[in-house]
Amino acid sequence: MELDFTPDEIMTIAASRALGNDDVCFVGIGAPSAACNVARLTHAPDITLIYESGTIGTAPDVLPLSIGDGELCDTAVTTVSVPEMFRYWLQGGHVSVGFLGAAQLDKFGNINTTVIGDYNNPSIRLPGGGGAPEIASSCGEIFITMKQSLRGMVDKIDFFTSFGHGDGGNAREKAGIKTKGPTLLITDLAIWKSDPETREFTVTSLHPGVTRDMVQKTCGWIVRFTDNLEETPAPTELEITTLRDLHARTKAAHEGVGS
Repeated sequence: MELDFTPDEIMTIAASRALGNDDVCFVGIGAPSAACNVARLTHAPDITLIYESGTIGTAPDVLPLSIGDGELCDTAVTTVSVPEMFRYWLQGGHVSVGFLGAAQLDKFGNINTTVIGDYNNPSIRLPGGGGAPEIASSCGEIFITMKQSLRGMVDKIDFFTSFGHGDGGNAREKAGIKTKGPTLLITDLAIWKSDPETREFTVTSLHPGVTRDMVQKTCGWIVRFTDNLEETPAPTELEITTLRDLHARTKAAHEGVGS
């Protein structure tokens, strides 16, 4: 039976598949959190999820509103101080994957979550980096998930919040950063991987029903596609049910907060 699904759902599920049972994952709020918890509830039950507030091995029943959501601490194996989280766990090299979102992203995986426009007179002031700059430099590798748009996927970001691969090539190594950096980008239209030489994100798989033209029209740089372009497998019944149940529980829990 062929299942119906939305672009957001295939994005989240495709992102969840990139995670393994043995990963220690530093989780961003929003789409990254949904993807990581779908992985935990399906094919990777032993994955260790870490949130910026210091919760380790958390297994939330609903998606957190923020890193300070009590659900994270309630279900964690342990909670440590934020300085310990960053100085020992993150900068100590104990985290295999950092899963981040972005307001602006360029083709080399550099992320802006600080301002849109000039820093001193921005048109939009964003939430800021939080721990993302450290996550981007200290995790073994970085996965990014975001919806495609000309506003979000730009040729040049307005502010370097989190360093990806700079201007490409070995820029990361020259900056003294020893981790892999962004290796994977999952959008609502496609799966992108970082080219091992140029470090430019390249489309390796189109989601079902998506064309090359659709990807290019929602991206601010000239898109590169691999020669052996694939189609992303559609969600399974288990994956789609798990995701929808997670969102339903989350909606019910958050709507009940003020009642």
